[in-house]
Amino acid sequence: MNDFFKTIAKPAQGFFKDKGSKFYSFAFPVENEDEITKLQKELRKKYYDARHHCYAFMLGNEKKNFRASDDGEPANSSGQPILGQIRSYDLTNVLIVVIRYFGGTKLGIPGLINAYKTASADALNNAEIIEKTVDDIIDFQFTYPEMSIVMRIIKEEDLKILNQDFQEICKISVTVRKSLTSIVIQKLSNYQNQQNIKYKII
Repeated sequence: MNDFFKTIAKPAQGFFKDKGSKFYSFAFPVENEDEITKLQKELRKKYYDARHHCYAFMLGNEKKNFRASDDGEPANSSGQPILGQIRSYDLTNVLIVVIRYFGGTKLGIPGLINAYKTASADALNNAEIIEKTVDDIIDFQFTYPEMSIVMRIIKEEDLKILNQDFQEICKISVTVRKSLTSIVIQKLSNYQNQQNIKYKII
């Protein structure tokens, strides 16, 4: 099971210049399209006088949610080269925007492809690439006598506790690497009185 992916740790920038045209590239780690829209609006406000704001993004560990935009440049001359760099670095949950200030001389299709590709690569070369896991969240509900069972599993599997509430009915939420979820549930089934422990996988 592929339960990890590569992305960037924090925003990074790059730059490329050709025949007077300047290409400023910005790479961002993102989680969803709302976040992408917000970042694009901020860049358009800040660089309002630029000729083009071309971009591409990839979302999800399966890399099925992606988009590329030429923003007025000739078809497939900018958005696709940007997306190509995201794929080349095997990244996801990434947005790259390349902002062009026209220098007065047309670059032609090959020149544009090279410019957007190179600017994107420069931003990614300046970025810290990290690996993240795809996690499930397990919500446990149990009574006090079963607390030792749950806490033992959490300790054995080194699970991260998100929140906990110890009242008449105890509740604990933990994150589990997706490939380990079945192991955690199997461990639970090995204990007596495990029927008193309810769980939900999110």
